[in-house]
Amino acid sequence: MSEYILEMKNIVKEFPGVKALNDVNFKVKKGEIHCLVGENGAGKSTLMKVLSGVHPFGTYTGDIIYNDEVQQYKTIADSEEKGIVIIYQELALIPELSLYENVYFGHEIMKGKNIDWNETIVQGSEMLKKVGLDVDPSMKVKNLGVGKQQLVEIAKALSKNVKVLILDEPTAALNEDDSQNLLNLIRELKNQGVTSIMISHKLREITAIADTITVLRDGATICSMDCHEHEVTEAEIIKHMVGREMDNIYPKREKKEYGDIALELKDWTVEDPAKGREILHHVNINVRKGEIVGLQGLMGAGRTELALSVFGNPSGYKLTGGDVYVDGKQCHFKNPKAAIKEGVAYVTEDRKGNGLILIQDIRYNTTIANLESLTEGLAINQNEEIKVANEYKDAINIKAPSIEQKLSNLSGGNQQKVQLAKWMFVKPKVLILDEPTRGIDVGAKFEIYTLMNKLVEQGMSIIMISSELPEVLGMSDRLYVMSEGRITGEFTAEEATEQKVMAMAVKS
Repeated sequence: MSEYILEMKNIVKEFPGVKALNDVNFKVKKGEIHCLVGENGAGKSTLMKVLSGVHPFGTYTGDIIYNDEVQQYKTIADSEEKGIVIIYQELALIPELSLYENVYFGHEIMKGKNIDWNETIVQGSEMLKKVGLDVDPSMKVKNLGVGKQQLVEIAKALSKNVKVLILDEPTAALNEDDSQNLLNLIRELKNQGVTSIMISHKLREITAIADTITVLRDGATICSMDCHEHEVTEAEIIKHMVGREMDNIYPKREKKEYGDIALELKDWTVEDPAKGREILHHVNINVRKGEIVGLQGLMGAGRTELALSVFGNPSGYKLTGGDVYVDGKQCHFKNPKAAIKEGVAYVTEDRKGNGLILIQDIRYNTTIANLESLTEGLAINQNEEIKVANEYKDAINIKAPSIEQKLSNLSGGNQQKVQLAKWMFVKPKVLILDEPTRGIDVGAKFEIYTLMNKLVEQGMSIIMISSELPEVLGMSDRLYVMSEGRITGEFTAEEATEQKVMAMAVKS
């Protein structure tokens, strides 16, 4: 019996015009936590879709050997029957159903021709307890936070008698506490004999949890590193991922010169009518021309709510007090269009849901927020639109064959670049970036950081919201800390430390 529970040998997978996987070899030991890393578009998710049957046998070449037997999975059900279960970054739960219904959805416990609800509740409760969720199993999924929803997904996997658990960016949308809880659960599952394969861009988590790390680059296996043979550092992982040394993850600006205040909030107070309560309390912040101001806080602190309320309240928040000034001029933004007109733009944290139109191409998404500048009479000047889209594609290195490429076919990093291009074309004075590097690899992050530096050197002002504290510390000239809808601290880059920021982030 081999020490490896899984081997993928010489896997080749092609899509029209691109070889996504090129002779990939991947081996996983029984009972280990194996982390799979690489830049966006390296082939990580594609490899796992081959393994789980999303890309069925016959659509790729090479062999999948599981428990010493060659497998030919034609559907996800085939791989799940063998104990291989995949959990995607976008959770596959049904919000209006109860927890126990979600745990057994698709593989219901039957009694004759009917669902055995009593047994479903009993076993569903047991699965939820196994993942540390001591809650009423009859409550609806929509009433749980994202971190606990992840645990429901794992309970669902356990109910399928999982042997190999695949987690695709499991902590991307989680705060620090929920991320740590999830990592602890993965360790506990290891003690119970479950083998885990985890895809993640968070290198600090990878070095903390991995037994083995495999790096893919451009659809090929670069190396596998045994973390018990030697200490694997973030710098070593990055070198293999991008194919070069990266001395500084956060590029430094040559000169930092700040101008007058570009945007200022005074006594900003906001209510959420849906919740029937105040969510932002007398917030005072400002950002100067040529400055990157970080906005840090735990999940639920009010960072995104603050950004949306400034950007014309697209979520329906109610401004109950305070003023906003742009270049010293008092403004009133009744909607996002009014904010854009005054030079304020917002790059949403949810690029797939709210930021981009994935069924459309790069050209469409780049110009959509500023079509007025391309309109002649009632028609869009398509030649000028093509010219603009190509200019931005080249300027920020969007990796795609042409501007006619659909966004659904781009990696997360390149989708994020398109979202940035869209707002750069508006030519704002103040750019609010909400989780600008969420779910993208270290190479694409570096490019976005470099672009941010370039924009502020040109006089733009940037407010950056990020849940990754090292990112905020690495990129900000100054930062504000939020807790429970209030500003609890302000630091210059020189003053700020992780300890000081976290102390303010938990302050009530």
